[in-house]
Amino acid sequence: VERMLAGKRVLVTGAGGSIGAELSRRIAGFGPAHLTLLDCSEFNLFRIALELHSATPVLADIRDAASVRRWFTRERPDIVFHAAALKQVPLVEAFPSEGVLTNVGGLRHVAEAAHAVGADVVFVSTDKAVEPSGAMGATKRLGELYCMALDRAAARRAVPVRLGNVLGSAGSVTPTFEAQLAKGSPLTVTDPEVTRFFLSIPQAAEALLQAGAAALSSTVRGVAMVIDM
Repeated sequence: VERMLAGKRVLVTGAGGSIGAELSRRIAGFGPAHLTLLDCSEFNLFRIALELHSATPVLADIRDAASVRRWFTRERPDIVFHAAALKQVPLVEAFPSEGVLTNVGGLRHVAEAAHAVGADVVFVSTDKAVEPSGAMGATKRLGELYCMALDRAAARRAVPVRLGNVLGSAGSVTPTFEAQLAKGSPLTVTDPEVTRFFLSIPQAAEALLQAGAAALSSTVRGVAMVIDM
């Protein structure tokens, strides 16, 4: 991980989110030449920028291809960790076109801008992309397929990394479970036989860095990295 990050220019999208912020903190500890924090949420970006003083905050929306290209050209990253996404399963199910615009279109804008400046991309995906039955998982699977195809065809890398449910993250089911437990009501699960796997936010950030380092140092292309939960 240190070889991957030390002395490099690193950009994190969704840097103000729960996973993006922890990822940014850890990256900052490995001595990057420069760290850029990109997010479309003013409040989230303000919070993480206040904490990581030496990083450059960028308020931008990954849906805006021209803005993404402009900032990537200015910041010139070597590695991009793409954590920005719509993650709330019920809302993406209700507004699937919004999920596509962010999770597929936004990813494409980030990957194309990154490769245009010679940067590798590590894409934060989800286990919901496995045989997806819902819109959120489907958009993430499309993102994986796009990255895997790009990884085979391009000079630079584009590697998806699948995470399971991250406790306390913006897209986690655990707040729903906690509220149901507090009221004494049953937990709602998709199936009585379902098995749910969880990571803490620090574990998720560590896993992303480890998987990214393993993928970017490998000669194997066009694959998705899967965290052993």
